[in-house]
Amino acid sequence: MATKKIKSKAQAYASQSRDDAQADIKTIGDLQREHTRLTADLNDAVSKLVEAAAPTLKDLSDQITRLQVGVQTWCEAHREELCGKGKSANLVTGEVTWRIRPPSVNIKGEEAVIALLKSKGLTAFVHTKETVNKQAMLNDKDKARGLPGVTIITDVEDFAIVPFEVNTEAA
Repeated sequence: MATKKIKSKAQAYASQSRDDAQADIKTIGDLQREHTRLTADLNDAVSKLVEAAAPTLKDLSDQITRLQVGVQTWCEAHREELCGKGKSANLVTGEVTWRIRPPSVNIKGEEAVIALLKSKGLTAFVHTKETVNKQAMLNDKDKARGLPGVTIITDVEDFAIVPFEVNTEAA
């Protein structure tokens, strides 16, 4: 006979009195501070590891860059014998490739470029995007509320627990 798995839902905890709620808020604050302390300890440990490894990582990166430049220089000088009319070559321990990037457009000073395009009648190069003015709808809720696809959300209340604590950040 097959066993039947029973899914049990955890019972939601609820404070039973004002004293319980006050004690629970204190516990939340204690747990949040402990979480923050542990996070800070982890960040300190990571920082020490990164600091210790930084010189070795920089040395390795410098060696890789030096070798990459050397390989590229040699491959550029011998490209035709490596690839013929192709764009790649297999060198047993790895492959080298040459690829032409697809065309792209780089814009500096977008507002000035848009003004120039409009003045020259090149509006095909300018996107015009219409969007719903949500602020105007909030200002006139009665008109907007009746429109299909529009929902005006009001009176949403969030609940937050903020345990009291002293902030001692260094300036």
